[in-house]
Amino acid sequence: MAEYHLTTPLSEEDTRKLKAGDVVYLSGVIYTARDAAHKRLVELLEKGEEFPFPIEGSVIYFVGPTPPKPGDPIGSAGPTTSYRMDSYSPTMLKYGSKGMIGKGKRNQAVIDACKEYGGVYFGATGGAGALLGKRIKSAEVIAYPELGPEAVRRLEVEEFPVAVVNDTYGNDLYQMGREIYEVKD
Repeated sequence: MAEYHLTTPLSEEDTRKLKAGDVVYLSGVIYTARDAAHKRLVELLEKGEEFPFPIEGSVIYFVGPTPPKPGDPIGSAGPTTSYRMDSYSPTMLKYGSKGMIGKGKRNQAVIDACKEYGGVYFGATGGAGALLGKRIKSAEVIAYPELGPEAVRRLEVEEFPVAVVNDTYGNDLYQMGREIYEVKD
């Protein structure tokens, strides 16, 4: 397992070198979207309508942050459970997104889309939202403000810590971890 410091947007060259279990520190711009926003974003892509941010090389963070304290750009910003985006993520990858950040397992369609389109699913530490929020230097709502905490935000991050869960080769960190401890006959 290796450690990388990458700047967004990510290229396919960036994602193809990553392997499940690698630790990555992301800097640059990432975008937030949860299930309600994903539904709308995928509809825009499928209709060929204007998208609220550059999708090519983008990293999408599955988060609904809390309101910021005075002087802070954002409140607690821990990952949400990713399976709710499973039906949307393959389309986002198809149109050029290269990374997703969340927590929990993804379905086989997402794993296959990561392989096909050169995308990566990163895991962020659940329960560490306050600490992760400290890695966010600015936050701006750019789409769907009526969704409140689930609005699409543009975040500038610095050394945002994540681990590669699903890589571009079909590997799954959760499955790899299970295999280490499974009793073999």
